[in-house]
Amino acid sequence: MADYTYTLLIPLIPLFMFLLLGLTGHKMKPVVSGLIGTSGLGIGAILAYATAIRYFWTGHVAGTSYASIKAFEVSWLHLTEKLTIHLGVLIDPISVMMLVVITTVSLMVHIYSIGYMKGDPGFYRFFSFLSLFSFSMLGLVLATNIFQMYIFWELVGVSSFLLIGYYYEKPSAVAASKKAFIVTRFADLGFLIGILMLSFNTGTYDFQTLTDPHGPAIASLGGAAFMGMSVLTWSLIFIFVGGAGKSAMFPFHIWLPDAMEGPTPVSALIHAATMVVAGVYLVARLFPVYALAAPDALHVVAWIGGFSSIFAAVIACTQTDIKRVLAFSTMSQIGYMMLSLGVSGFGGEEGLGFMASNFHLFTHAMFKALLFLGAGAVIHAVHSNEIKDMGNLRKYLPITHITFLIACLTIAGIPPFSGFFSKDEILVAAFHSNKILFAIEYIVAGLTAFYMFRLYYGIFWGKKTHYHHTPHESPLVMTIPLMILAFGSVFAGFLPFHNLVTSDGIGFESHIDWMIAIPSVLIGVIGIAIATVMYKNESAIPDKIAATFKHLYNWAHRKFYMDEVYLFVTRKIIFRYISDPIAWFDRHIVDGTMNGIAGMTVYAAYAIKGLQSGKLQQYAYVFVGGTVILVLIFVYLT
Repeated sequence: MADYTYTLLIPLIPLFMFLLLGLTGHKMKPVVSGLIGTSGLGIGAILAYATAIRYFWTGHVAGTSYASIKAFEVSWLHLTEKLTIHLGVLIDPISVMMLVVITTVSLMVHIYSIGYMKGDPGFYRFFSFLSLFSFSMLGLVLATNIFQMYIFWELVGVSSFLLIGYYYEKPSAVAASKKAFIVTRFADLGFLIGILMLSFNTGTYDFQTLTDPHGPAIASLGGAAFMGMSVLTWSLIFIFVGGAGKSAMFPFHIWLPDAMEGPTPVSALIHAATMVVAGVYLVARLFPVYALAAPDALHVVAWIGGFSSIFAAVIACTQTDIKRVLAFSTMSQIGYMMLSLGVSGFGGEEGLGFMASNFHLFTHAMFKALLFLGAGAVIHAVHSNEIKDMGNLRKYLPITHITFLIACLTIAGIPPFSGFFSKDEILVAAFHSNKILFAIEYIVAGLTAFYMFRLYYGIFWGKKTHYHHTPHESPLVMTIPLMILAFGSVFAGFLPFHNLVTSDGIGFESHIDWMIAIPSVLIGVIGIAIATVMYKNESAIPDKIAATFKHLYNWAHRKFYMDEVYLFVTRKIIFRYISDPIAWFDRHIVDGTMNGIAGMTVYAAYAIKGLQSGKLQQYAYVFVGGTVILVLIFVYLT
């Protein structure tokens, strides 16, 4: 078996860069700290690509599955004879795929940030946080066991908190970072409960043992039922709750649009390759357990994914902040991936949904990073996030315009761009499993094409010709990543994913189902056509439609008032009826009791302090008096 011990360096190099830049970056010139951080990620990317080429070239022989290899492992905590927590590196198809995704997008973000963050006083701090984020995500996807994944899962949360709140002098950024951290903490509580339940039932945390289709863990699963579902099913649903929080699935999605308060490169990193796909990766990592032992939990995954995708797509159609449009687009696309996992079976063509979900994760990383970095170039040029402040920018930003258009065509599912291939596989999997979910995703396909080209035309077309300053194209350090990601968006769809990342590690035959693909393309074209009519040139049509469907438009524009619902629940119910009574009990009963004891002690001390006056005559009187009393008592008793 090949030696992959060197893969330990892939996460350790960003960790070293985090420590180096965090401790000594303030002594460096800004560009030096940026180049050091970028070079570290570059080395990690080279190692990741070398690992992918080597693994997929030699990882299996014809007719057998790709090997699952523990490249490195060390015992960390010994709890019982059965439960020991290890830290290590697991190499298999989905972890290798994620290595490529994370290092590619993170490297592009690092390069781009050298130009985008130029002149920022916290330049070295920003690159230090980027390195910590990359280390956290790499440690998560390489975990050999679910507890190690949980450790890095929480570290990803800390890293995102630091990056979202990078502009800590802005109250809105601080509030957004706290919101993301707190919301995902609630979801992560479910994840932890699920881990404890799963490990209690199986006696292991180890992924290889847990996911072996013929192993003792899956064979022993089952147990008592609660509310019509097995304890195992509940444990996997709880684990999915953690994934839903990280991936911003309904109802834990409310942190996602506020996360746009961070610098735009952070948005690209969070929404393309790291935080939001962690939930998809979690379900994919445990997929054999879901599919073989708890199919009911997969139904929950599918329906939450389907609802989230259409819910976010409708909201995206009404947003005016370009980064928020892309944020809800991410939520919608992650919903696609979750739905695909939820409708998948296990093994061979039955596992089409699993393959399609990971395929879309891969292509989505390319075009969504391209969209966010392109949006950053636009914001860099006009100093605004609002569509109303943009227009006709294709003349000023030719490279950004072309690359952004490529990304829009890709996410709209137009062939031959990569999004067409991965989305088609998801639709085929949904069609053969659940016609309702399939119909939902057809609608989402049209909405996606519509809101993306609404965004495209609002930025690059229209009649706006006057700017306070003439916009200009970004420097090469920012446009080169755009061109590289555009190349990936175009050609990533031609990778033979059906032979690389499958539910059982064995490749299968896959082809385009034109009976499903052609209507989906037509739906996308219709969405683009409608957006062209409404937004290519200034028109009164959007305002008329918004007025006609006033209430629906307002609800969608206000994100269906989910933030208000959460505020009502927390302030009016939790704070008033739970937190306030607990606070009253703490202040008046707990603190009151302690204060009362302290007060009695002080009173008693004041009352008896005269006994220690330091006057010898007083001590003599007390001594003699006490002696007399004791003698009298003794005489009386005897």
